[in-house]
Amino acid sequence: MTAGSGFTFTDAENHDVPVGVETAVVPEEAGADARVSVTLSPTPAPSPSTGELRWSCTPAAARELAAALVRAAEEAENASAEGPVTVRADELRRGDVRDGERPMTVDGARTDGSTAHITWKSVEGRTWTQSYDVNTAITLRRRLPGTR
Repeated sequence: MTAGSGFTFTDAENHDVPVGVETAVVPEEAGADARVSVTLSPTPAPSPSTGELRWSCTPAAARELAAALVRAAEEAENASAEGPVTVRADELRRGDVRDGERPMTVDGARTDGSTAHITWKSVEGRTWTQSYDVNTAITLRRRLPGTR
């Protein structure tokens, strides 16, 4: 699974430096061991005064890069080493992450007879509640240990 985005920053010599954020998850490196790559192309030259790689951007571009890094980190953490697992709607619990193009996290779950009421939370922080028959199969990207 891979997620990527790109930005343009300026190096110490005022040249444009395209910056890309990419998540490439190897199954045996899922979760906390996954890696998020930040690529600079071309790589900026070290600053003559400090020898460090330096680049700058506007505050808006920095926020955009930070948001992309957060999304990439969540994508890497949400990847399961075991692959997706399918559970019944009434077995969902807080923290489970639904599989799909846009990950959603279970924020709350309750069962009312034959209906499971699941409150989802998006990566952007939006929440909504959906109702499912308790036997509905839900495919999860990540299953947290523990109980509801």
